[in-house]
Amino acid sequence: MKIWVDADACPTSIKDILCRAANRVKIQTIFVANKRITLPINMFISFIQVDLGSDIADDYITQQCDEGDLVITADIPLAVRIVEKNAVGIDFRGTLYDKTNIGGISDMRNFMHKLRENGVDTGGPKVFNTKDIQKFANQLDKIFAQRI
Repeated sequence: MKIWVDADACPTSIKDILCRAANRVKIQTIFVANKRITLPINMFISFIQVDLGSDIADDYITQQCDEGDLVITADIPLAVRIVEKNAVGIDFRGTLYDKTNIGGISDMRNFMHKLRENGVDTGGPKVFNTKDIQKFANQLDKIFAQRI
Protein backbone atom coordinates (compact mmCIF):
# COMPACT_ATOMS: atom_id res chain seq x y z
CA MET A 1 0.00 0.00 0.00
CA LYS A 2 1.08 3.54 -0.79
CA ILE A 3 -0.49 6.75 0.43
CA TRP A 4 -1.23 9.42 -2.19
CA VAL A 5 -2.01 12.92 -0.91
CA ASP A 6 -3.95 15.49 -2.93
CA ALA A 7 -1.78 18.13 -1.31
CA ASP A 8 -2.92 21.40 -2.90
CA ALA A 9 -5.51 22.01 -0.17
CA CYS A 10 -4.18 19.68 2.53
CA PRO A 11 -4.23 21.35 5.96
CA THR A 12 -0.83 21.56 7.66
CA SER A 13 -2.07 19.50 10.62
CA ILE A 14 -3.06 16.63 8.31
CA LYS A 15 0.23 16.87 6.41
CA ASP A 16 2.08 16.60 9.73
CA ILE A 17 0.08 13.53 10.80
CA LEU A 18 0.78 11.86 7.46
CA CYS A 19 4.51 12.58 7.63
CA ARG A 20 4.77 11.13 11.14
CA ALA A 21 2.69 8.11 10.12
CA ALA A 22 4.83 7.46 7.03
CA ASN A 23 7.90 7.21 9.20
CA ARG A 24 6.17 5.25 11.98
CA VAL A 25 4.69 2.53 9.76
CA LYS A 26 7.33 2.80 7.03
CA ILE A 27 4.89 3.37 4.21
CA GLN A 28 5.61 5.30 1.03
CA THR A 29 3.66 8.58 1.14
CA ILE A 30 3.55 10.73 -1.98
CA PHE A 31 2.32 14.32 -1.84
CA VAL A 32 1.06 15.63 -5.21
CA ALA A 33 0.48 19.35 -5.78
CA ASN A 34 0.80 22.04 -8.41
CA LYS A 35 2.88 24.23 -6.11
CA ARG A 36 5.92 23.47 -3.98
CA ILE A 37 5.21 22.40 -0.41
CA THR A 38 7.59 21.95 2.49
CA LEU A 39 8.03 18.39 3.70
CA PRO A 40 10.48 16.76 6.07
CA ILE A 41 13.35 14.84 4.55
CA ASN A 42 12.47 11.19 4.99
CA MET A 43 12.96 8.09 2.86
CA PHE A 44 9.22 7.34 3.05
CA ILE A 45 8.03 10.80 1.98
CA SER A 46 8.17 12.20 -1.54
CA PHE A 47 6.72 15.10 -3.47
CA ILE A 48 5.53 15.29 -7.08
CA GLN A 49 4.91 18.73 -8.51
CA VAL A 50 2.47 18.72 -11.42
CA ASP A 51 1.60 21.48 -13.86
CA LEU A 52 -0.97 24.13 -13.00
CA GLY A 53 -4.46 23.40 -14.20
CA SER A 54 -7.77 21.97 -13.20
CA ASP A 55 -7.58 18.31 -12.16
CA ILE A 56 -3.89 17.84 -13.14
CA ALA A 57 -2.99 16.55 -9.65
CA ASP A 58 -6.19 14.47 -9.58
CA ASP A 59 -5.34 12.93 -12.95
CA TYR A 60 -1.82 12.10 -11.80
CA ILE A 61 -3.03 10.45 -8.60
CA THR A 62 -5.68 8.48 -10.47
CA GLN A 63 -3.14 7.23 -13.02
CA GLN A 64 -0.54 6.29 -10.42
CA CYS A 65 -2.57 4.78 -7.59
CA ASP A 66 -3.11 1.04 -7.46
CA GLU A 67 -5.60 -1.31 -5.90
CA GLY A 68 -5.25 -1.20 -2.13
CA ASP A 69 -3.64 2.24 -2.03
CA LEU A 70 -4.93 5.01 0.20
CA VAL A 71 -5.69 8.47 -1.21
CA ILE A 72 -6.07 11.50 1.02
CA THR A 73 -8.38 14.04 -0.65
CA ALA A 74 -11.40 16.25 -0.08
CA ASP A 75 -12.22 16.08 -3.81
CA ILE A 76 -15.27 13.85 -4.32
CA PRO A 77 -14.79 13.34 -8.09
CA LEU A 78 -11.21 12.18 -7.39
CA ALA A 79 -12.52 9.87 -4.67
CA VAL A 80 -14.96 8.33 -7.15
CA ARG A 81 -12.13 7.69 -9.60
CA ILE A 82 -9.79 6.05 -7.09
CA VAL A 83 -12.52 3.86 -5.60
CA GLU A 84 -13.22 2.61 -9.14
CA LYS A 85 -9.58 1.44 -9.12
CA ASN A 86 -10.17 -0.43 -5.84
CA ALA A 87 -8.27 2.09 -3.74
CA VAL A 88 -9.82 3.80 -0.72
CA GLY A 89 -9.79 7.41 0.36
CA ILE A 90 -10.07 9.59 3.41
CA ASP A 91 -10.95 13.25 3.43
CA PHE A 92 -9.25 15.72 5.76
CA ARG A 93 -12.08 15.34 8.27
CA GLY A 94 -11.74 11.55 8.47
CA THR A 95 -14.59 10.51 6.18
CA LEU A 96 -13.80 7.20 4.51
CA TYR A 97 -14.45 6.82 0.79
CA ASP A 98 -14.93 3.23 -0.36
CA LYS A 99 -17.21 1.11 -2.52
CA THR A 100 -19.90 1.02 0.17
CA ASN A 101 -20.48 4.77 0.36
CA ILE A 102 -18.94 6.64 -2.56
CA GLY A 103 -22.14 6.52 -4.64
CA GLY A 104 -24.19 8.25 -1.95
CA ILE A 105 -21.46 10.78 -1.19
CA SER A 106 -21.10 11.60 -4.88
CA ASP A 107 -24.87 11.90 -5.36
CA MET A 108 -25.12 14.32 -2.41
CA ARG A 109 -22.22 16.41 -3.74
CA ASN A 110 -23.88 16.63 -7.16
CA PHE A 111 -27.25 17.51 -5.60
CA MET A 112 -25.72 20.31 -3.53
CA HIS A 113 -23.83 21.56 -6.58
CA LYS A 114 -27.09 21.80 -8.54
CA LEU A 115 -28.74 23.70 -5.69
CA ARG A 116 -25.88 26.23 -5.67
CA GLU A 117 -26.08 26.56 -9.47
CA ASN A 118 -29.75 27.44 -9.05
CA GLY A 119 -29.00 30.18 -6.53
CA VAL A 120 -29.73 28.30 -3.32
CA ASP A 121 -27.44 29.32 -0.46
CA THR A 122 -26.33 25.99 0.98
CA GLY A 123 -23.85 27.55 3.39
CA GLY A 124 -20.17 26.77 3.34
CA PRO A 125 -18.27 23.94 4.90
CA LYS A 126 -18.03 23.92 8.66
CA VAL A 127 -14.84 25.23 10.23
CA PHE A 128 -12.01 22.68 10.27
CA ASN A 129 -11.21 21.95 13.93
CA THR A 130 -9.37 19.66 16.34
CA LYS A 131 -12.21 17.12 16.34
CA ASP A 132 -11.78 16.78 12.56
CA ILE A 133 -8.04 16.26 12.99
CA GLN A 134 -8.63 13.57 15.62
CA LYS A 135 -11.24 11.84 13.46
CA PHE A 136 -8.75 11.83 10.57
CA ALA A 137 -5.98 10.37 12.75
CA ASN A 138 -8.33 7.68 14.09
CA GLN A 139 -9.50 6.73 10.59
CA LEU A 140 -5.89 6.55 9.38
CA ASP A 141 -4.93 4.26 12.29
CA LYS A 142 -7.96 2.07 11.60
CA ILE A 143 -6.91 1.65 7.96
CA PHE A 144 -3.34 0.84 9.00
CA ALA A 145 -4.64 -1.81 11.44
CA GLN A 146 -6.71 -3.44 8.66
CA ARG A 147 -4.14 -3.31 5.86
CA ILE A 148 -0.65 -3.43 7.30
